[in-house]
Formats: sequence, C-alpha cells, structure tokens
Amino acid sequence: MKQLMGTHPDGHPDAIGRRTLLRTGAAAILGVGVGAGLGTALTRSPGAGLWARPDRRGAPPVSGLHLQFGKNAATEVVVSWHTTDAVNNPRVLLGLPTAGFGRTVQAQTRVYRDAKSGIEVRVNHAVLDNLEPDTDYVYAAVHDGTSPELGTVRTAPSGRKPLCFTSFGDQATPTLNRLVDGRYLSDNLGSPAAGDIVAAIERIGPLFNLVNGDLCYANLARDRVRTWSDWFDNNSRSARYRPWMPAPGNHENESGNGPVGFAAYQTYFALPDSGADPEVQGLWYSFTAGPVRVISLSGDDVCYQDGGNFYVHGYSGGAQKRWLENELADAQRDPEVDWVVVCMHQTAFSTANHTNGADLGIRQQWLPLFDRYQVDLVLCGHEHHYERAHPVRGALDNATRTPIPVDTTADVVDSRAGTVHVVIGGGGTSIPSNTLFFPEPRCRVLTGVGGFDPALGRKAPRYVVEEAPWSAFRDR
Repeated sequence: MKQLMGTHPDGHPDAIGRRTLLRTGAAAILGVGVGAGLGTALTRSPGAGLWARPDRRGAPPVSGLHLQFGKNAATEVVVSWHTTDAVNNPRVLLGLPTAGFGRTVQAQTRVYRDAKSGIEVRVNHAVLDNLEPDTDYVYAAVHDGTSPELGTVRTAPSGRKPLCFTSFGDQATPTLNRLVDGRYLSDNLGSPAAGDIVAAIERIGPLFNLVNGDLCYANLARDRVRTWSDWFDNNSRSARYRPWMPAPGNHENESGNGPVGFAAYQTYFALPDSGADPEVQGLWYSFTAGPVRVISLSGDDVCYQDGGNFYVHGYSGGAQKRWLENELADAQRDPEVDWVVVCMHQTAFSTANHTNGADLGIRQQWLPLFDRYQVDLVLCGHEHHYERAHPVRGALDNATRTPIPVDTTADVVDSRAGTVHVVIGGGGTSIPSNTLFFPEPRCRVLTGVGGFDPALGRKAPRYVVEEAPWSAFRDR
C-alpha cells in the first residue's frame, strides 16, 4: 500500500501512532487496472526444459531469483532461486554498494517432487542476517559452474519511520502454453496484465510487495512446474530487488504435492518461522517492518468453499487460529508496533454477483479476533476486482454474521474506529469481476458446502444474498 505511513504535518514523526488515521482510496493500493497499456504482450512460455538448461560450464543457471524478509525485516533477508538439477555450493555474495562484496552466505536447498510430472524442483535459500536497518545491500546468487545473478535489497527501517508497500492478488502469468487448434492459449488464467503489474510496482519502488494469494494458478495448468517457473521469470525483475511476501490461495493447493497440497509453495518460499508443524510450515507467518506488523494467513484452513484441487477445510486443527490470536496479542503489547496489517487470499467482503463471494468461515473464525485486537487493515484477493469496506467492528447476530460499519466518512478512512477490509484481486488474471457488481451493494455469502457436484467437480457451495451496508467503494 503506497504511503500507508507518513509524517505528521508539523514534522514530528512521533506524532504518528497506532490509532492515527489510515488514509486509503482506490488509487492508494496497487490493484485492479494498474499498468493498463504498459505494453506487455502475452508471450509463449519457453517451458521447463529451457529454464533448467545448463550453461556452457555444465550447470543450470540461477533461475527465479527472489527475496523474502525474515521475521525482523530490518535485519534479515532471504535470497532464493531454483533449478531442476542438483547444483554444488549454492551461495550468496553480500556487500554494500560502496564497498563491494565482502561476505559469503551458504544456501540451504529444499526439494519437492511434483506429483503430476514427476519433476524434482530444488530451491536454494540463503539467509542473510545481522543486517543494518534502513540500508541498501548488493548481492549475487551463484552456484558452481554458472554465472551469478545480481540484485539489490533495502532493509526495513527500525522504529517509527515511514515506508511504502504494494499489494495485489490473483496474478497468473503473461505466457501462452497450451496449443489448441493451431493457437497458443493460456492454461492458467493469464493475461498481459500479469506482466504490466510488475512494471507498475517498479515505477512505485516499494520496500516490499504483498501477494494476496493465487500467485500463478499452477493447479489449473497442464505443467505445474513450468507455470511456477513462468511466474518467477516474470516477477524476478521486481522480486530480486524487493521482497515479495505471499499468502497462499486456493490455487496454490495442488493434488499430490504434500499432505495439504501446498508443497510447491512451501518449497519456493522461505518465510518467517511461525513455530508450526513441518507439514504446514510457511502457510502462516508474520514479519515486522518499521512500525508495521504484517500477518499472512492461509484462508483455506477456515473457509467453507471447496476451491483447490482437493478440500482441506480445517486442515490445521485450529493451530493457525491459536497462533493468530497469540500473534495479534503480541502486536498489541509491542510498543514499537503502530499498525497491524493482515494479508490473506479469501475475503469476508464482496459485492460481486456470480463470483466466489464472501466466506462465512472467515467471518466466524477471524473477524472476532480482528475486532478484539484492533487490526487496522486486511488485504485480500480471490474476487478479481478492487473494493473497499468502511471500517467495521462487530457483527449482527444473524446466520451470516454481517459486519457492522462504524464510520462511513467518505474522505478519510479511520482505522481507530474499525478494521478496514480491501479486496485487491485484479493482479493480472484474465477473468476480472469488476463488471459483475450488484447494482446496489449486496453480498453473496458462502455459508457452507453440500455433497460433491460432478458438474462443478467439487463440493457444491451454498449461498445467502444479503444487504452490504459496509460497502464503501467499488472500482467499476
């Protein structure tokens, strides 16, 4: 989100506190419509064979270079890249722009075998720790027998200083992969906008980018490994310079890849440790950047919708919710945290018809915690448009737990009054939903699922349509 933080008009940064104003609007968050006309065309994917091809020295190249923050974004960054062949001595050279490289950090390698193709993917992660806050670094990722790939990164500030971040969900890739009747088509809901949005992020130059789930839609593609590779190839021009911090979406759930289907996601990203069991490690986490605590959640755990390759509702057995409450309580106690931002995929708010809708599971499980611990901002995807709710606090005592708007001021959004929910699911997918809004704000709430529906290929959803008094802005 651009310029979430700032300085007080009188010039005193300490005047910004946890409950001062959160100003946001349709243009404040990178979302639907960003980058239109920047000129990225759909391109044919080179395929997994090309990105794994060894160079003349016999080793595969450094591919998909990307960054993640550690739990303390002021002092820890992870550099990651992938190959399909085993490599020797993966490492990162680290230094300062004015002094050159002076430190070498060995990378650890994670491996998963894609159940659909049988291809093994190896991802190297080098943890750069003991860094200085608010400092620019240069780095080179390399393994034996190949050329290094270079990048830069800036650590987060410490304390109460302004920062800038961007956010969107539902990106896909700008590549064509499936040959049908002599034409190449996208088999993962891709479009040119999936490339445009990366250029738009670089125009802004944020400290980090939040990806609100449904990264590349690999679980829809014929070749899942190739689709992940395409996604990193498209985004590395940004993600090698600033951390892209993701939340898993329903389209990260892949048949056969791990006990809950997220093994690819968990292998490609080395995210802050939440203390979770190994089989679910990385599916929820938090990090702190300056005065902002960011909490990333896995919605499939609590959502009723059957939206992935297989149904995983309740997969954590309540562990994620218990962790979330502890994390929110810690953020509330921490005098250095002024803002709490939640990033997740599915949403409790939507005024679009014939789409996924708002999920009652989120309203039941998480919204009471957001109220109790006064979360400032919740960023979602899943619905492929941009809309914002008024600050909400509490819910009606009805079957759908309709959120209650507490401040309907149009020109200023005050998160002291309630939590602000923003849907930003227009990151590049080829099926936008901004033409599907109800004429007057109404909400389709997904209240549960029935038995397996052969026509849908999944459990049939049950919906209730209700008024949406919380609706503040919809970008048509």
